[in-house]
Formats: sequence, structure tokens, C-alpha cells
Amino acid sequence: MAGRAGKTGSQASSGDLLELVRSGRATTRGALQQVTGLSRATVGQRLDRLFRAGWLREGAAGPVDSPQGGRPSVRLEFDDSHAVVLAADLDTRHARAAVLSLTGELLAEHGGPLLIEDGPDAVLGELGRWFGELLRKAGHQAHEVCGIGLAVPGPVDSETGRVVQPPIMPGWDGYDIRGRLTRAFTEHTGAAAVPVLVDNDANLMAYGEQRTAYPDCSAFVLVKVSTGIGAGVVVGGTIYRGIDGGAGDIGHIRIPEGADALCRCGAYGCLAAVASGGAVARRLAETGVPAASGSDVRDLLTSGHPGAAALAREAGRSVGDVLATVVTLLNPGVLMIAGDLAGTAFLTGVRELLYQRALPRSTAHLDVVTSRLGDRAGLVGAGALVVEHLYAPERAEERLLAMGV
Repeated sequence: MAGRAGKTGSQASSGDLLELVRSGRATTRGALQQVTGLSRATVGQRLDRLFRAGWLREGAAGPVDSPQGGRPSVRLEFDDSHAVVLAADLDTRHARAAVLSLTGELLAEHGGPLLIEDGPDAVLGELGRWFGELLRKAGHQAHEVCGIGLAVPGPVDSETGRVVQPPIMPGWDGYDIRGRLTRAFTEHTGAAAVPVLVDNDANLMAYGEQRTAYPDCSAFVLVKVSTGIGAGVVVGGTIYRGIDGGAGDIGHIRIPEGADALCRCGAYGCLAAVASGGAVARRLAETGVPAASGSDVRDLLTSGHPGAAALAREAGRSVGDVLATVVTLLNPGVLMIAGDLAGTAFLTGVRELLYQRALPRSTAHLDVVTSRLGDRAGLVGAGALVVEHLYAPERAEERLLAMGV
């Protein structure tokens, strides 16, 4: 689902026409004339710019619109073959990276250990190397890349692309992520700089999941429970970030049962200190079970470890208690649980407390589900973020002018 259409009427630009085609609101020349009020000649001129840029193509002819007959209408389509997007999703101990088509298809991907605590210079430099290898694997040239999207496990100021006081990203606060990742990309590919967009991982997971599986859901919430806990909110097809990127940071809501639990943010009683994958791992380690992270807990849950399942269900109850307030406030149609703990035991605990504490009115039309995209959700969301930015009407118009078309 593309973003909202831009201007219509005499002010509709080539970028606005592209948005109408991408959104499915108008996919023939006649429909574009009808929606915008532009003349046939003007529509033709503005479409010609999009064809010359390689952004549009003609598809199969559709049915004849007029009862008087005539030639069938040629369907216009967004041509996703003219460029590719690079995306990466950082967690505390590992990362994933991919080459994606402009319509979100994963063309090549790689995952491996990458420690966020090694700092931004080393981590982003390594991502640049991964990108170079992935492009070769996908059979694409570096000059085909139109942008890079990056998901990080911390709050992000979307205007600057910098993380703001991230509890689990030591050394990253205020760092110029965009600049370093741009340099890493050019160093390892030899290509010119491209736009880099950075956002919180839960935001991008929510964006990817909502666009892929729930495009008609106008209020969508995803909760990621891994080393930490965070939520992504998509309202009206747009990520809701708050005024400076802090929306959804539910892991630092204080809960009574956590009064003695020290969180990585330095405070006591945070939800993440009690119910995150990292917290469950610590409790397992105290009983002699080898676990150091949320991914270790996930492996134990997959193998059917009873102690891990019991603690995951308990953690789910704590999260469900907090989510009762979230659901009452936002009234979402879908609440998705994702991350390392997103299994049967944790989900059972969430449902127990959520339905017990929230008013029936708040949950009457709520679907509580688990991730559809799994580990790829952040990559898909990061890719979509780049595409929606670059092909939004005003930005598309700027790019067309820069291309000389």
C-alpha cells in the first residue's frame, strides 16, 4: 500500500501521478485525467517524464471503460526493475542485511553476529562490507541502489537519523549514523552516495508487517520482545513516532513487581528489566541454565525447555498488563507480538492479563497475533521506508528535475 496521494487538479505533478498509480487509485490515462482534472495532453506530458526515468511501464490492456466501445485502456504500472534498495536490521548481538526490490521482494540476504556494543564505526563499516557482497550475490550493480534503510534497537530522531539516549546501544548516542553508513557503502562499492534513512527497529517491523499482511488495518501495534522491549505503531498507514522518536518505548514503563529490578537504562522497575528476553535469560542463568540473551531463550523455547516456557509465560503476563493500557489508549485492530519470546508460552501470558485488565470494548475487535514476516520484518519495513520517501510526490519531482527529465 503506497502512501496518500498528493495534489490533484491543475497543480498535480508527475510525482502526484506516480503516487496515484502506485496507490492503485488511478492506473490508466483516462483515470488519471478523471481524478486530477488535467487534460489528456498534460497527463501525457507528465507521464512521459516518468517513462523516460524508467519509473513507469505499460502493462496489459484492461477492459473497455466506455459502453460505446473503443480501444481497451492500457494499464500503467510502477516499474520496480529500475533500482534496488539496501536494508539492514541491527539487534544487540546480531544483524541482518538484504537487497530488496522496490516492491519489497528480498533478492539476497545475509545474517550473522554483529555486536552493537562494538560501536557505530565498526558496526556500520561491517554493514558496508555486507552490502557490497550482497549486491554481487543478487547480481545487481552498486549504481542501481537508490537508498539504504537501517533499523536500530533504540529511539531515533527521524529528522537527523541519530539515536537519542539508547539504553542498549552504548557509544551510539547522537552519532552520525547516516554519514558513516554512506561512507561505508561508497568505500565497499565505489558507488556515489545515496540517501540513508534510520528508524527504530520496532517501528520498521510494524511498518513491514502492516503493509504486507494488514494493509487495511488503520491502527496497528507491534510489540518486539527480545533483548529489550519496544513497540511500533502504524496509524493510517504511517508510522507514529511522537515528537522526537520516543513513541512506543514501553520497555521503560515502571511496573510494581519490578521494584527491585535494575534496568540497563539505570532505573529500577522497568518492564524490560522484568519481562524482556534479556531478563528471562538472566533468571535462567541464575538457575544454572546457560542463557545470555533473548536469542538463547528463543532456542530454549524452541527445544521445549520447561523452565524457559514457565518464565516466558510469566513475562508475557507482565507485558500483557502494560498492553491493556496501550490497547485502551490506541484501540488497535491488530496487536502483533514479535521478537525472540514471541511463542506460545509468552503469547498465552499476554492474553491472560490483557483480556483480564482491558475493558471488553477495547478488545472486542482486536486480533492478537504473532509475526508473519519473522526475522525479515525489519528489513521489509526499512526497504518500504526508503521507497515511500524517495517516490513521495514532492521528493519524486525533485529527483526527476535532478535527472533532467
